[in-house]
Amino acid sequence: MLKKSLLLMMLMIGFTSTISADEQEVQNVQKEKEKKKFELPQWVKNIKFSGYAMLQYTGQDPYKVSKDADGNPFLEKNSSNTFNLRLARFILDGKIGDFDWRAQIQGTNATGPGQPTVQLVDLYAEWRRFPEFKVRVGQFKRAFTFENPTNPITQGWRGYADVINKLSAFGDRTGERSSGGRDIGLQLQGDLFPNANGRRILHYQVGVYNGEGVNTKDYDNRKDFIGGIWVMPIKGLRIGAFGWTGSRGQMLDPITNKTRSVEKNRYALSAEYDLNGYTFRAEYLHSQGWGAASPGNNVREIDYSKGDKADGWYVFGIVPLIKGKLFAKARYQCYRNQKEWGSSVNQIEFGLNYNFTKNLEIHAEYSHINDRSIETALDKKHNYNLVDVELDFRF
Repeated sequence: MLKKSLLLMMLMIGFTSTISADEQEVQNVQKEKEKKKFELPQWVKNIKFSGYAMLQYTGQDPYKVSKDADGNPFLEKNSSNTFNLRLARFILDGKIGDFDWRAQIQGTNATGPGQPTVQLVDLYAEWRRFPEFKVRVGQFKRAFTFENPTNPITQGWRGYADVINKLSAFGDRTGERSSGGRDIGLQLQGDLFPNANGRRILHYQVGVYNGEGVNTKDYDNRKDFIGGIWVMPIKGLRIGAFGWTGSRGQMLDPITNKTRSVEKNRYALSAEYDLNGYTFRAEYLHSQGWGAASPGNNVREIDYSKGDKADGWYVFGIVPLIKGKLFAKARYQCYRNQKEWGSSVNQIEFGLNYNFTKNLEIHAEYSHINDRSIETALDKKHNYNLVDVELDFRF
């Protein structure tokens, strides 16, 4: 009798355990279903938020044009100093399959007529399945010069070189709104011929754009074509050349009082060495085509008095004094608005950059500026000085 009772109890325990195990399995399956139900898609998980900001102090002693009691013009010292919010950018990066994408919004007080203080600067997608052939479409940096696509913090100076600003669509000579070197279009690029170490030694890029700058349609239905190619014979060194042909539409001709397109025919020669904290870069740019009365301010009136040719160049070096922390820098640059020395603006700059952390750094520099256009217009007083300090941080 006792044996039968024990056997019955064991059977009941086993049956109960089986039921409990089955119930647990059902619960596990249900939990897995619930987990999958609320799990975010992979493309959402791939989204990354980042950004950076640049705070600035500038002091300078330029001259301004004044008039005496008889109405005669003369140059008057006009020292100034100011704090400035140079810019802030907020960035979303993501990946969907073989496509990378970016959306970037910028806020700045460096605006001109008709320009918003906050605007969309980047919005593009790029197919990146093969390193030899990538396709980018949307709004992004033009494929022109080495300096244009450089991050403004990484670039290391109080601003891009004058010739980059005027001939690479920042505050462009043609008067288009300040575009940070960007336009709307389609670009092909790739890296070819890997060496024994896998480092590719040839890069190419070619793009077709509206030719009007950021957030602007094509006004004359004539596209800008820009191409570049560079070789990287040794690690850290690249030597390249760029070409650009296009136009800006609906420019007012003050002679005929009618609108017309203004040609943009440009080229650039570039060289750079960037390795182990040492950065050296030099570029020469040349432009053929009429300019506007006010560069970079969304002006659409031709200024024939400035001629149809302009050029400029810069060369700089940034070297580490304390590895990863303190850097010394020097730059010489020249921009000739009429491709003649009487219109040249020459600058010699020295300074230091210090990295508190990888996300926080301070830049300081002194500039001596020789503006011969002032001398040509009025008298021999055409030199002035500028001091700039920036606190930059990333997040």
